[in-house]
Amino acid sequence: MDSGADDYLVKPFAFSELLARVRALLRREAISKSPKLQVGNLVMDTLTREVWQGDKKIELTTKEYALLEYFMRHPNMVITRTMLMEKVWDYDFEGISNVIDVYVRRLRLKLDEVEGESIIETVRGAGYRLREP
Repeated sequence: MDSGADDYLVKPFAFSELLARVRALLRREAISKSPKLQVGNLVMDTLTREVWQGDKKIELTTKEYALLEYFMRHPNMVITRTMLMEKVWDYDFEGISNVIDVYVRRLRLKLDEVEGESIIETVRGAGYRLREP
């Protein structure tokens, strides 16, 4: 399991259990592992860790980069603070503070310098969404 396995079956096993486990794996979130992500004119190269908006390079901190990558892998999807805590911050993160809101605001400021209007919108009572034009 530590080497990257998702699941295992001990022999002998029931064929119905194998099928149930395969169906469970197929229901999991399919994440694109393409090295280049693009939403509108925003392009992220995950190999070089560079972000470009149009012809301008955007400098991001490590956490801002991870946050934007998660948004770009899920465009137009409402992303809750809980999802961000689990996927961008570690499990020991104290979600009581407003650190997620602070990082989203910092990311917006950097992206809005180029675009003029925010492509990250707040969905009241739910979370955030990266709008795809």
